[in-house]
Amino acid sequence: METFRIFIVEDDKIFAKRLQYELSLNPDFEIEVFFSGESFMKAMHKSPDFVTLDYHLPDHNGDKLLLDIKKKFPSLPVLIISGQQDVSTAVELLKNGAYDYLVKGDDLIKRLRNVITNVRDRVLLERKVQQLEQELNQKFIFANIIKGNSAAMTRVYQLMQKALTSRISVSITGETGTGKELVAKAIHYNSPRKGGPFVAVNVSAIPSELIESEMFGFEKGSFTGAHARRIGKFEEAEGGTLFLDEIGDMDVNMQTKLLRVLQEEEFTRLGSNKVIKTDCRIMVATNKNLLTEVKKGNFREDLYYRLLGLPIELPPLRRRDQDVIFLAKHFIKEFCRVNNLPKKELSTGAIKKLNNYDFPGNVRELKAIIELALVLSVDEQIQESDISFSSSVGLDDLFNKEMTLKEYNLQIVKYYLLKHNDDIKTVAEKLDIGKSTIYRMMQNEKD
Repeated sequence: METFRIFIVEDDKIFAKRLQYELSLNPDFEIEVFFSGESFMKAMHKSPDFVTLDYHLPDHNGDKLLLDIKKKFPSLPVLIISGQQDVSTAVELLKNGAYDYLVKGDDLIKRLRNVITNVRDRVLLERKVQQLEQELNQKFIFANIIKGNSAAMTRVYQLMQKALTSRISVSITGETGTGKELVAKAIHYNSPRKGGPFVAVNVSAIPSELIESEMFGFEKGSFTGAHARRIGKFEEAEGGTLFLDEIGDMDVNMQTKLLRVLQEEEFTRLGSNKVIKTDCRIMVATNKNLLTEVKKGNFREDLYYRLLGLPIELPPLRRRDQDVIFLAKHFIKEFCRVNNLPKKELSTGAIKKLNNYDFPGNVRELKAIIELALVLSVDEQIQESDISFSSSVGLDDLFNKEMTLKEYNLQIVKYYLLKHNDDIKTVAEKLDIGKSTIYRMMQNEKD
């Protein structure tokens, strides 16, 4: 527990020592005693967390000293201790900023402990919140979350900065593994809406028959299985940002409903006639060319232009010049830090091998390759032999095991899901099976 510093200002030395002894029984309290207002004020540079102040000091009037304290340290909790009960004086002191007013008596120590404990809990909570806010702000500094020094990434940073000053929609494109959701989060947590929620929805992972209820919510009894009211993603993102990942996979019927919500800024839950106003910023991401999808008739043109807003294209890692080694060194540093490993370097051979690879899985793949290399390496350098570009189990390996046809099918589907980052629609197209088949196979495995 963090130390809580308490100043006791009391001219009665015996009473002051008693307070000091009783409060110091709590090992989290650091107590310092002052017998005059003057000595107390000279020690304020030590930044106490709490002050008990005798109302009748020989060198200072209690009212005036309280005003001086609150003027210089307005957030400092000051508790007044007096030998006499005087309601009018207590009211005036509380108006002037005193945290509480206690009268000396048999139960003073108990009451004082309760007050200080409550104040300490509140102060420590406020400090924790402030620390988390600072960490969050630091975490989402653009250059901290999206690493890279290349000209291509500098352009991305510039566009991200432009996205902070308005509510304009943001459309993020790029191959799988380039960090589209990270960009959306960084924009949200640096924007005026950072105090609101960031709600991410992977459109491709939601069956078409369920996506409307997921987005808009539903009332109890609106359909079989609706046992209670449930709010949707639009309500959940109120005042913040709604991030729709893989928007190119959205069903055409749902596209129509989404367009209406964006135009009218209102919606209704399934099973309800009540109109709900919505206020959330929309960001979308896709690894498809939406304009091509529009020409194919797979995506509504009016919705496309509604969502386009500020387009940000994340370059694949193979187009980011020197960023491969820059990122690799970053991942090495982080992995060693988290796992308490000694610092390691890349050998010349390892650097050459990394630079000659195209990274179809982009930054996500590089991170996995580096972490595996760190585990495999045996000295202070990562050697060329530690770099493996085939860490995933291939299909050929499946035939080394004896399984049923059903088990083989499941393993093949799981392999493709891993390869394509759980993009169910892409996997269904690659394997020429229905998305519902994949959902059913994965559900049967859980059961």
